[in-house]
Amino acid sequence: MAAVRGELAAARSREAAKDERIDLLLVQIAELTAQVQALVLRLSKDSSTSSKPPSSDGPGKRPRGGSSRTRSGREPGKQPGDPGTTLRQADDPDERIPIPAPAVCAGCDRSLIEVPVSAVRRRQVFDLTTPPPPRVTEYAADIKCCPGCGKKATGCFPDGVASAAQYGPEITTKVADAVLGHHIPVHRSTLLVMELCGMKVSAGFAASLRAKAARLLESGFLPAVRALLAGAPVVHADETFTRAAARTAFLHVASTQHLTLMHTGDRSAATIDAGDVLPHLSGVLVRDGYAGYTHLDHVLHAWCGAHLLRDLRGIHESDPQGQLWARAMADALLEANRFAHAARDTGREELSAGELRTINRLYTGALARSRQDNRGLSTALAGHARTLAARFEQHRDVILRFSTDLAVPFTNNQAERDIRPAKVQQRSSGGCWRTLEGLADFAIVQSYLSTASKWGIGRYDALKRLFTTGAWIPHALTPDTTAA
Repeated sequence: MAAVRGELAAARSREAAKDERIDLLLVQIAELTAQVQALVLRLSKDSSTSSKPPSSDGPGKRPRGGSSRTRSGREPGKQPGDPGTTLRQADDPDERIPIPAPAVCAGCDRSLIEVPVSAVRRRQVFDLTTPPPPRVTEYAADIKCCPGCGKKATGCFPDGVASAAQYGPEITTKVADAVLGHHIPVHRSTLLVMELCGMKVSAGFAASLRAKAARLLESGFLPAVRALLAGAPVVHADETFTRAAARTAFLHVASTQHLTLMHTGDRSAATIDAGDVLPHLSGVLVRDGYAGYTHLDHVLHAWCGAHLLRDLRGIHESDPQGQLWARAMADALLEANRFAHAARDTGREELSAGELRTINRLYTGALARSRQDNRGLSTALAGHARTLAARFEQHRDVILRFSTDLAVPFTNNQAERDIRPAKVQQRSSGGCWRTLEGLADFAIVQSYLSTASKWGIGRYDALKRLFTTGAWIPHALTPDTTAA
């Protein structure tokens, strides 16, 4: 019996040791799992799972999960109703070159000289003529000396003719279009104008045009757009970092479908207010979740749904089985957006009570699932998930604003598209602006060109008006309200 008891005690000891090792391994597995989730959460952040810009994904790298955009249902190519740009034959060409038919039939060698022409097949070539040399106009002002008092009287030169030799409005506009409208570096713009127009201009002249244009816009265009934006029912706002004078600066934008206004500074609330638009709003401000806008408590806020979808995607892809709530919340937002689109397409001004109940039920269910998925967890992923879920719970009205007010869009794409040229200019200018003044001038000129484009006015025409008759100024929120 003693031997049996000894064997049982040894077996129990071995089992206890095995259980202790199993418990230790389970703890290690939990710790390693938490570390893997934290690494996956950090390494998987790209433009599709966070608010990082697409440029941060790296060259040739596509977002890990692909684009979150859904198909619009439209076929590729020209859309119905669009006039298109197909090259068509002109009824009155500048030159017509006749091509006679062969004198002898290739089939039977019969003479065709006396045979009348039965039809003409036409083909036209559209091309440009060689640029003529610059046209030089001289203004000669007579000077007369008064025989009585000796005072000299000089003829008055036309407005704009102020130097002994200067560039005219046409070449000025062409250079400005290259530098300001197409973001071409100064030296390359002078080469381009020389090759296309046959006139050489100095790099200094090209470099001076941005500041000159900005000064022409300060007194009339900027105040007019500020006043219009302040009265708009829905305004989009965004900010992006840039490099100027060897340090980080920020470019801010406030815009609508037909108006754009930019200004520069840091990322503080004071700089946001310095644009002199957002403090005067009385409607809805569409933005991302940046806390710098929270002091604007006199307006209704609406958060960008695209940013929220990316945040949810980052949480879900880090643990697809453990963070099901993130997928459920994304589905709730997409379903609400589908309801909103369908209502607008049918001309409705609001969603039905049943549609709103469905949205609220899906939203509430996703929040409940977030608490269940992260209960008792202390991992980094669970911490991020709880923080994001808390934002959805605390800012429910702001996030769902697009479903309760159909004038509010689901995303803040309007502001993001309007501010994107800053990145184009920054890349073409060596990654930065040399001075803060240059960045501020860029913001003013881009506001003008963007707004004019929204009203159907091309960059070249807008710049030509600016340098000749004066800046074009919008006088209403939309082109349909009044003539441009």
